[in-house]
Parts: sequence; C-alpha cells; structure tokens
Amino acid sequence: MEFRISGRHVDVSPAIKEYAETKAAKLHRYFDRIQSINIVAAKHDSHSHEVEMIVKVEHADAFVAKTTGNDLYGCIDDVVDKLERQLTDHKEKLRNRKHKT
Repeated sequence: MEFRISGRHVDVSPAIKEYAETKAAKLHRYFDRIQSINIVAAKHDSHSHEVEMIVKVEHADAFVAKTTGNDLYGCIDDVVDKLERQLTDHKEKLRNRKHKT
C-alpha cells in the first residue's frame, strides 16, 4: 500500500506524517484491496485547516473524504472515520449482492 502525504500552505512535520500514516493504516482492516492513500493537508487562514484523503481501491472508483476544522489532528481523525464508513458500506455492498441464476 502506497502512502502519499502533501501539504498546501502547511509544513508537514514528521509527527503529522507519522500520525496520518498510523491512522490511515487502520483502513486496511475495513477493506483489503486498497492500492494507495493520498492525504492532502491545507491551511486556509491562521485557524482553519482542511484535510482531504483519497483512497484508491481495486475494481472501484476512488473514495474521497474531506473535512475542515481548527485542529489538524482532529481533521485527520474525522476523515479516517468518514472513510471507514465508506469502505465498510462498499464491502457490504459487494458481499450482499444478489446474483440472478
């Protein structure tokens, strides 16, 4: 699985990079066909941060989640929670698909 972390108007420190990678690594538990994860952290003004996470999986469109807030670490947590829900819903959809015979 490939991780890519970038920042717009934000210096991505090693602590932020490590925190984001550990949180994003948990997504593999919810869906095992993840190919890559792109994380973009942006700063709008002195107090507002935005985090966007793009998860590319096999045989499906990319899953995208975006959130804004005052705390960068909190935004990362919110984005991971949103993607957990998206990936579990996708996995349920694949498992519960009824095929006509």
